[in-house]
Amino acid sequence: MIWLVLSWFILLIESMAMGYENQRPETDITVTWNILLFASIAVFLVGMVMGTVEVSWLSKLFKNKAFWKKILYKMGFYLLFMLVINLVTFPIAASIELDSTLMDAEVWQKFSNYIESPTFLSTMVSLTFSIFVSLLYSGISEHLGHNVLINFFMGKYHRAKEEFRVFMFLDMKSSTSLAEQLGHKKYFQFLSDYYNQLSNAIIQCKGEVYQYVGDEIVVTWEKSDGLQNNNCIRCFYAMKQSLLKKSTYFENTYGLTPSFRAGLHLGQVTTGEIGALKKEIFFTGDVLNVTARIQKLCKPLKQDIIVSEQLAEQLKGNGLSFESLGSTELEGRKKTEKLFAPKFTS
Repeated sequence: MIWLVLSWFILLIESMAMGYENQRPETDITVTWNILLFASIAVFLVGMVMGTVEVSWLSKLFKNKAFWKKILYKMGFYLLFMLVINLVTFPIAASIELDSTLMDAEVWQKFSNYIESPTFLSTMVSLTFSIFVSLLYSGISEHLGHNVLINFFMGKYHRAKEEFRVFMFLDMKSSTSLAEQLGHKKYFQFLSDYYNQLSNAIIQCKGEVYQYVGDEIVVTWEKSDGLQNNNCIRCFYAMKQSLLKKSTYFENTYGLTPSFRAGLHLGQVTTGEIGALKKEIFFTGDVLNVTARIQKLCKPLKQDIIVSEQLAEQLKGNGLSFESLGSTELEGRKKTEKLFAPKFTS
């Protein structure tokens, strides 16, 4: 979408500067509705391809590099890629403009003129700018969190609002002894690998990381996203599966494969932007306190995952069943809570 919007904007600026006329017909493509449609589809598809490459491969390749190095290396890769795309799409656009085939000598003469013209240089500058903006957006979004940057741009939480959300507090087992065993520097790298390995499962299940607190992760969903296809529960098992696939690496590098326990709860929160020197989206409500206390009961109740009655009542079918753990008084609260252990039977 960034590529598509920027391409329209750049085209508008160039058209205004040229008085909406093609003043270099020997090198430039005259913009018609057919050309605009072709260019828009091409830019959108190329943007989709680049986005897929970025998410599935390139971002992982440079994940340990400094921010400016990531931008620099990726820009070099994408500029080379876009140079090839530009050289492929121009003849097609020229054939559409001239209403001829790709084999027409006039098409290739125009292509030759284009390569030697200032228009080609201008196009590459525009592409460089578009690549830089999209990579900057991607980098900032990665640091702020999935969907958080979009919410800031859209002003979704500029004014505090009430909403129902699912929360999952995920705590690593035996983290204190592990930190002692590895030392602070290697333990930091261990946490980095641990968090990276969990990220895909969270995104695939439509979750958002709210906070990293030491070895604990707080994941949240809007109610509809969390309940859809039992995403909040599936996320837990998808994360376990992801760690299992990487178990050989963790065993060889750190001497063990990490494991975790989780507590989940559903409730109403007030959500809004907060902070003076640094803005962040903040959740406040009793649901967070209850979820944290449910998670702490995993160890004494000998369960890896526990959900509240409120959440269990909302989750449906698809091979999901619940084992009752009885009513328990949560720390600091007089009211007892009915707790359940979810199980997938298929």
